[in-house]
Amino acid sequence: MAKKKYHLAQFLVHGPTYHSQAMWRHPETAARNFDWTQPELYQHIAKVCERGKFDMVFFADLNYISDTFQGSLDPALRYAAQAPEHDPLPLLSFMAAVTTHIGLGATLSVSHHHPFYAARLWATLDHLTKGRAAWNVVTSLNHNQANNFGEERKSSELRYERAHEFLDVCQKLWDSWDEDAVVMDREAPLFADASKVHRIDHEGKYFKSRGPLNVTRSPQNGPAILQAGTSPGGMDFAARYSDGIFAIQPRAEDAAKYFHDVKERMAKFGRAPEDCKILFGAQPIIGSSEAEALERQELHNSLVPQDGGMAILSAHLDFDLGKLDPNEDMTKREEPELQRLKTRYRKETGEGMTVAEVAKRHGQSVGLPQFVGTASSIADQMEAFMETTGGDGFMLSPIHNPGAIEDFVDLVVPELQRRGLYREDYTGTTQRDHLSQDD
Repeated sequence: MAKKKYHLAQFLVHGPTYHSQAMWRHPETAARNFDWTQPELYQHIAKVCERGKFDMVFFADLNYISDTFQGSLDPALRYAAQAPEHDPLPLLSFMAAVTTHIGLGATLSVSHHHPFYAARLWATLDHLTKGRAAWNVVTSLNHNQANNFGEERKSSELRYERAHEFLDVCQKLWDSWDEDAVVMDREAPLFADASKVHRIDHEGKYFKSRGPLNVTRSPQNGPAILQAGTSPGGMDFAARYSDGIFAIQPRAEDAAKYFHDVKERMAKFGRAPEDCKILFGAQPIIGSSEAEALERQELHNSLVPQDGGMAILSAHLDFDLGKLDPNEDMTKREEPELQRLKTRYRKETGEGMTVAEVAKRHGQSVGLPQFVGTASSIADQMEAFMETTGGDGFMLSPIHNPGAIEDFVDLVVPELQRRGLYREDYTGTTQRDHLSQDD
């Protein structure tokens, strides 16, 4: 019986740090002349990942510099706690220009835009990438981001109710051009058949849009849809619409529960399990020996300052951890903002972790499990994780850049291919093709 093949995606941020607060300080980052502001770096990453036959490269994005920790911008800026972040969307076209297959994904929040703008933007990007665009649809929960747009932070229920209508309008706009609407008869002359371009006349609770879209039907009829929700509302949204889901679960047992929960929710929306791939986050740390890999892990983790972890975790929770005793057990806190940490962060024994320990771990990987070892043992760890979870693949996050991504492609990918766990080549051309490939 053929083994189920993994899907791989590369996590990126258009900034100096990704999941790791140590990344910009790491000596291997410094030694390789890291300049995160330049498009050439991301073109290089895209080509490396395409060589590794990855489904996609994917950019997370935030539209704020957090002042949540200690009520100041200083910690976020001092430790580059996902600040600054430049807009990743322009990079997708730069990366598409030097690649032919790899998918190109990025985050755009629906909380502060109108659907017409988003539908037009993503249809255009789908054209420019020749069907390789992927949109990570998120709602924004941080007060800093809401304030930047002159708004107040909304409840989770309201944000997702609005998001459902937002995506519904986008899909109507992408459908407003029939596949054969463009005629291009120069003699007639007839560029497009108006009977095949439709108004949508949407009037809902949150949005109005007459349509049609002024962008022709794109290769995928809109981008592939990604999601990363963990709340019940977010998981329902992902199960209903997503082609791919990114999930952070440090322990395989919890990842298995999440995986089966989402797949059951998909069935409620009439979708087959294979219609959406769930990729679990992982942070590979590769060495030529087990001892060297452990040394690299120790070095990396030691470069995360305590307050740097506090700053990024406070931002992600929109809750000031500076108000808590750093030595108290985080699992005993009752604040609503802290509840998801009770399952994400525990010691191997199952015991809870202190506020300081949780912040440190968050600063190292934002909860992604660290797979540490040689190429062979990392493949073993990936295989064991998948056997427990039943998941579809991994979203990989580097500890330094450049270097870590190249090491994975050159060392671990061949090992996965040798084991029959990973594709030898692409079989399609679009982002949805890659996500649907299972052999």
